[in-house]
Amino acid sequence: MGEAGATVTVDVEVNGQRHRCDVPARMLLVHLLRDRLGLTGTHVGCDTTQCGACTVELDGIAVKSCTVLAAQASGHAVRTIEDVAGAGTMLDNVQQAFRDKHALQCGFCTPGMVMAVRQLLRDNPSPTEDEVRHGLDGNLCRCTGYQNIVAAALQAARGGKTEATGVSR
Repeated sequence: MGEAGATVTVDVEVNGQRHRCDVPARMLLVHLLRDRLGLTGTHVGCDTTQCGACTVELDGIAVKSCTVLAAQASGHAVRTIEDVAGAGTMLDNVQQAFRDKHALQCGFCTPGMVMAVRQLLRDNPSPTEDEVRHGLDGNLCRCTGYQNIVAAALQAARGGKTEATGVSR
Protein backbone atom coordinates (compact mmCIF):
# COMPACT_ATOMS: atom_id res chain seq x y z
CA MET A 1 0.00 0.00 0.00
CA GLY A 2 2.94 2.33 0.29
CA GLU A 3 4.84 4.02 3.06
CA ALA A 4 3.24 4.70 6.42
CA GLY A 5 2.13 8.31 6.43
CA ALA A 6 1.69 8.41 2.64
CA THR A 7 -1.26 10.43 1.37
CA VAL A 8 -3.56 9.99 -1.58
CA THR A 9 -5.93 12.35 -3.30
CA VAL A 10 -9.51 11.16 -3.12
CA ASP A 11 -12.13 12.50 -5.52
CA VAL A 12 -15.49 11.15 -4.42
CA GLU A 13 -19.13 12.10 -4.80
CA VAL A 14 -20.90 12.00 -1.43
CA ASN A 15 -24.63 12.60 -1.29
CA GLY A 16 -24.52 14.27 -4.69
CA GLN A 17 -21.60 16.61 -3.92
CA ARG A 18 -18.06 16.17 -5.20
CA HIS A 19 -15.27 16.21 -2.65
CA ARG A 20 -11.57 16.22 -3.44
CA CYS A 21 -9.16 15.94 -0.56
CA ASP A 22 -5.81 14.53 0.42
CA VAL A 23 -6.07 11.79 3.03
CA PRO A 24 -3.76 9.25 4.61
CA ALA A 25 -3.50 6.26 2.27
CA ARG A 26 -4.84 3.96 5.00
CA MET A 27 -7.82 6.12 5.98
CA LEU A 28 -11.08 4.20 6.03
CA LEU A 29 -14.12 5.51 4.22
CA VAL A 30 -16.02 5.78 7.51
CA HIS A 31 -13.40 8.18 8.85
CA LEU A 32 -13.42 10.25 5.66
CA LEU A 33 -17.19 10.60 6.00
CA ARG A 34 -17.21 11.39 9.71
CA ASP A 35 -13.95 13.22 10.35
CA ARG A 36 -13.32 15.06 7.09
CA LEU A 37 -16.84 15.59 5.74
CA GLY A 38 -18.73 15.86 9.05
CA LEU A 39 -21.32 13.23 8.12
CA THR A 40 -21.68 11.68 11.56
CA GLY A 41 -24.83 9.66 10.82
CA THR A 42 -22.50 6.89 9.69
CA HIS A 43 -21.43 5.35 12.98
CA VAL A 44 -18.20 3.63 14.00
CA GLY A 45 -19.08 0.59 16.04
CA CYS A 46 -16.42 -2.07 15.68
CA ASP A 47 -13.97 -1.35 12.80
CA THR A 48 -14.05 -5.07 12.03
CA THR A 49 -17.15 -5.41 9.78
CA GLN A 50 -19.07 -7.12 12.59
CA CYS A 51 -21.79 -4.60 13.54
CA GLY A 52 -22.94 -2.81 10.37
CA ALA A 53 -23.35 0.58 12.07
CA CYS A 54 -21.15 2.11 9.35
CA THR A 55 -23.18 0.85 6.38
CA VAL A 56 -23.40 3.26 3.44
CA GLU A 57 -24.17 2.86 -0.25
CA LEU A 58 -21.21 2.80 -2.62
CA ASP A 59 -22.41 3.12 -6.22
CA GLY A 60 -25.83 1.99 -5.01
CA ILE A 61 -24.62 -1.10 -3.12
CA ALA A 62 -24.64 -1.30 0.67
CA VAL A 63 -21.12 -1.68 2.07
CA LYS A 64 -19.61 -1.49 5.51
CA SER A 65 -17.51 1.65 5.29
CA CYS A 66 -15.11 0.45 7.99
CA THR A 67 -13.77 -2.09 5.49
CA VAL A 68 -13.39 0.24 2.52
CA LEU A 69 -10.39 2.52 2.18
CA ALA A 70 -11.26 6.10 1.30
CA ALA A 71 -8.93 5.71 -1.70
CA GLN A 72 -11.05 2.81 -2.95
CA ALA A 73 -14.09 5.10 -3.02
CA SER A 74 -12.29 7.63 -5.22
CA GLY A 75 -14.14 8.01 -8.51
CA HIS A 76 -17.31 6.53 -7.04
CA ALA A 77 -20.56 7.76 -5.50
CA VAL A 78 -21.31 7.33 -1.79
CA ARG A 79 -24.70 7.82 -0.20
CA THR A 80 -25.02 8.14 3.55
CA ILE A 81 -28.02 8.12 5.84
CA GLU A 82 -28.04 11.93 5.75
CA ASP A 83 -29.12 11.79 2.10
CA VAL A 84 -31.76 9.06 2.31
CA ALA A 85 -34.66 11.40 3.01
CA GLY A 86 -33.26 13.93 0.57
CA ALA A 87 -33.51 17.68 0.93
CA GLY A 88 -37.15 17.55 1.99
CA THR A 89 -38.67 16.66 5.30
CA MET A 90 -40.33 13.46 4.10
CA LEU A 91 -38.83 10.23 5.34
CA ASP A 92 -38.19 7.54 2.79
CA ASN A 93 -40.23 4.35 2.93
CA VAL A 94 -37.76 2.44 5.12
CA GLN A 95 -37.24 5.33 7.54
CA GLN A 96 -41.01 5.79 7.86
CA ALA A 97 -41.45 2.08 8.56
CA PHE A 98 -38.78 2.24 11.27
CA ARG A 99 -40.68 5.13 12.83
CA ASP A 100 -44.08 3.45 12.51
CA LYS A 101 -42.87 0.16 13.98
CA HIS A 102 -40.73 1.73 16.74
CA ALA A 103 -37.74 -0.12 15.30
CA LEU A 104 -35.13 1.65 17.38
CA GLN A 105 -34.22 2.32 20.94
CA CYS A 106 -30.85 3.96 21.44
CA GLY A 107 -30.56 4.67 17.71
CA PHE A 108 -26.90 3.77 17.34
CA CYS A 109 -27.49 0.92 14.88
CA THR A 110 -30.42 2.60 13.10
CA PRO A 111 -28.55 4.34 10.25
CA GLY A 112 -26.76 1.12 9.33
CA MET A 113 -29.94 -0.91 9.69
CA VAL A 114 -31.85 1.48 7.42
CA MET A 115 -29.13 1.26 4.78
CA ALA A 116 -29.05 -2.55 5.07
CA VAL A 117 -32.84 -2.82 4.76
CA ARG A 118 -32.74 -0.59 1.67
CA GLN A 119 -30.25 -3.02 0.08
CA LEU A 120 -32.27 -6.03 1.20
CA LEU A 121 -35.39 -4.63 -0.47
CA ARG A 122 -33.50 -3.79 -3.67
CA ASP A 123 -32.30 -7.39 -3.79
CA ASN A 124 -35.61 -8.92 -2.68
CA PRO A 125 -38.63 -6.58 -2.84
CA SER A 126 -40.95 -9.10 -1.15
CA PRO A 127 -38.93 -10.88 1.54
CA THR A 128 -40.32 -13.28 4.09
CA GLU A 129 -39.60 -12.75 7.78
CA ASP A 130 -36.84 -15.36 7.61
CA GLU A 131 -35.30 -13.65 4.57
CA VAL A 132 -35.31 -10.30 6.41
CA ARG A 133 -33.61 -11.87 9.42
CA HIS A 134 -31.01 -13.48 7.17
CA GLY A 135 -30.53 -10.25 5.21
CA LEU A 136 -29.80 -8.32 8.41
CA ASP A 137 -27.44 -10.97 9.74
CA GLY A 138 -24.40 -8.66 9.48
CA ASN A 139 -25.99 -5.79 11.42
CA LEU A 140 -26.08 -5.88 15.21
CA CYS A 141 -28.53 -4.22 17.57
CA ARG A 142 -28.01 -4.49 21.30
CA CYS A 143 -31.31 -2.91 22.34
CA THR A 144 -34.33 -3.99 20.33
CA GLY A 145 -34.31 -7.75 20.01
CA TYR A 146 -34.81 -7.19 16.25
CA GLN A 147 -38.56 -7.94 16.17
CA ASN A 148 -39.57 -4.36 15.41
CA ILE A 149 -36.72 -3.96 12.91
CA VAL A 150 -37.98 -7.03 11.06
CA ALA A 151 -41.54 -5.68 11.22
CA ALA A 152 -40.32 -2.37 9.79
CA ALA A 153 -38.54 -4.11 6.92
CA LEU A 154 -41.69 -6.08 6.13
CA GLN A 155 -43.81 -2.92 6.23
CA ALA A 156 -41.38 -1.14 3.90
CA ALA A 157 -41.56 -4.14 1.55
CA ARG A 158 -45.34 -3.78 1.44
CA GLY A 159 -44.86 -0.23 0.22
CA GLY A 160 -45.31 1.49 3.55
CA LYS A 161 -48.78 0.21 4.26
CA THR A 162 -49.56 -0.33 7.91
CA GLU A 163 -50.95 -3.68 8.98
CA ALA A 164 -53.91 -2.25 10.84
CA THR A 165 -55.28 0.18 8.24
CA GLY A 166 -53.63 -0.62 4.94
CA VAL A 167 -53.22 3.14 4.44
CA SER A 168 -50.08 4.34 2.71
CA ARG A 169 -47.97 6.78 4.63
